[in-house]
Amino acid sequence: MIPPYSCTALVIACVLSGCGSVKLCPFREPGASEVSRKPANAAEYRCEGGKTFYVRNLDAGAVWLIAPDREIRLEKAAGSTGGVYAAGKVRLEMSAQSATLFDPPAQFLGCKRADGAS
Repeated sequence: MIPPYSCTALVIACVLSGCGSVKLCPFREPGASEVSRKPANAAEYRCEGGKTFYVRNLDAGAVWLIAPDREIRLEKAAGSTGGVYAAGKVRLEMSAQSATLFDPPAQFLGCKRADGAS
């Protein structure tokens, strides 16, 4: 008589041997490419250390910040002459050529707009 655990191991081995041809994502069309992760109507900024965030312009001088761990509305900082936006401790400083994001304790330095637009 064969011990029951041997039969179980044999069945698992047979099932796993056929896994190479199994499609694990049944919802994707064959040959379909990856969907862009860039949010619609947002500018992508790429920073030092491979960090990335997105900014979408809103009405009334505000922007929508789409960071890796959250999304937040930033208002134009009172008294600022340039592109400085803030909400609480989060501060985004933007110019035509670059951007810097301070989101304590994280800092996104040396950020450039990915599409090269200003």
